[in-house]
Amino acid sequence: MDNRYPTDEELQKIEQWDYSNFEELALFIQSIWNWGEDYARLGPWKEDDHKTNYREFVLITGGWSGNEDILVALHNNKMFQMMCWYSSHRGGLHIYHIKNIKV
Repeated sequence: MDNRYPTDEELQKIEQWDYSNFEELALFIQSIWNWGEDYARLGPWKEDDHKTNYREFVLITGGWSGNEDILVALHNNKMFQMMCWYSSHRGGLHIYHIKNIKV
C-alpha cells in the first residue's frame, strides 16, 4: 500500500465486521494498511497462561492519517474492542489478541 487512503466503504466494513472471524478482519486491515505488513503484523498462533489460543495483531500508525482512520473504525467495532484489545501505547502502537473462538 502506498499512501492510499481507506475508502468510506472500507471503514464501514471494519466497523460492522462480525465477531465470528476477527482473524479475517486483521487480514483485511493488513491489505489496506499503509506500509503493509511492516506496520500491521499478524503473528502466529500462541497460547496464553489460561490455555487460550490467540494471534497477536500489532498495528503501528506511523502517524499517517489514513492508518489513524482505520484505527478509529476498528475502535468503533465494539465487539472487536471488547474481545481483542490488549494494549495501546504512545506513538501509535496498538496490540490486539485475536482469540480462537468457536461460534
